Amino acid sequence: MPFKILVVEDQLLIALHIEDAVIALGHEVAGIAANRADAMRLADCCDIALVDVQLQDGPTGPAIGRRLAETGKTVVFMTANPEALDDDIPGALGVISKPLFDLELIGSIQYAAAVHAGQDALAPERMRRFSRGAP
Repeated sequence: MPFKILVVEDQLLIALHIEDAVIALGHEVAGIAANRADAMRLADCCDIALVDVQLQDGPTGPAIGRRLAETGKTVVFMTANPEALDDDIPGALGVISKPLFDLELIGSIQYAAAVHAGQDALAPERMRRFSRGAP
């Protein structure tokens, strides 16, 4: 089942690479957001969000992810500094370290889609799952 995936990433080349992976897996890109305002504007258009921590407007990724998870979106964080996130973001699945290798990116998208669909799935090896994340 295809899902609408929001890419919250301020580095355009990385965002476009993620967009290519989303499309290759048969999903739709709900949009690319480089800051909190853009992410909140696109929030209602997505099922899943891949969220960087550090964006154009600072370290707003955790607040964006928390808000998206509160509204039923499946959230995966992506960051070069995974220790910047604690695992107390209810509804968020976890965090994967950047740089993301292609197979990890694909695995993260597939994992988020499976969880969003209510299916059992294995998280990518380098993903740190949050203890209070979605089932």
